[in-house]
Amino acid sequence: MKTVAIIQARMASARLPGKVLVDIAGKPMLYQVASRARQARTLDLVTVATSDGQADDAVAHFCAEVGIPCFRGSENDVLDRYYQAVKRFNADVVVRLTADCPLLDPLVIDKVVQAFHKGDFDYVSNVLECTYPDGLDTEVFWRTTLERAWHEARLTSEREHVTPYIYKHPEMFRLGNVRNGHDLSALRWTVDEPRDLAFVRAVYSHFGTSSFGMQEVLDLLRERPELSCMNAGIERNEGYQKSLQEDQVIKDWEAK
Repeated sequence: MKTVAIIQARMASARLPGKVLVDIAGKPMLYQVASRARQARTLDLVTVATSDGQADDAVAHFCAEVGIPCFRGSENDVLDRYYQAVKRFNADVVVRLTADCPLLDPLVIDKVVQAFHKGDFDYVSNVLECTYPDGLDTEVFWRTTLERAWHEARLTSEREHVTPYIYKHPEMFRLGNVRNGHDLSALRWTVDEPRDLAFVRAVYSHFGTSSFGMQEVLDLLRERPELSCMNAGIERNEGYQKSLQEDQVIKDWEAK
């Protein structure tokens, strides 16, 4: 059974263009995300799925330079891009990660993957009920689960964001959620805006290139609580909320 992490990455960003390749501690953000994911013991392969748009040539070129397997697919139908990547990398179990989470914790990834395998689930994540900092999001599901969503999802929001069709249908899919011992969902460790980037750079500046995880960052924030104020007050999942407001049914979509 092959477990493959697929990091969703695109250069386009309304609030922080080109963010996936911005510098963090001397390396592009995508490098930091992939490096941290590779520390997870439950993964057989860490890959990137980007678009076939010209702007994302830079992502594909970077992946080729550093040896990260990369798949290029639809720019807007990210569900299709993911499904085609799953077939390309021959994954049985898929771990969905995103390239704007450079504080990703491999221990959290392992915890979610292990919960998936211990139970009789189609999908497990730590975001059905958010108790981890925003930026440690991990979703795990079977290839067959993704395939069903790929066949059946018809709303633009369901195809742009990959997994909503799955977790919106608990009558069809067996869902599981991993909770943290304390609710840390108010903490923002993802990168969508310049002040998010400033926060993450401050964290990396403190730790340097050494390996660190969620607990070490929490300890740092207790010592320096002013860091959390750098990007406070930004709504979680703004992109998905915007997609819901603009939702449309794709009437002419057909499974290829």
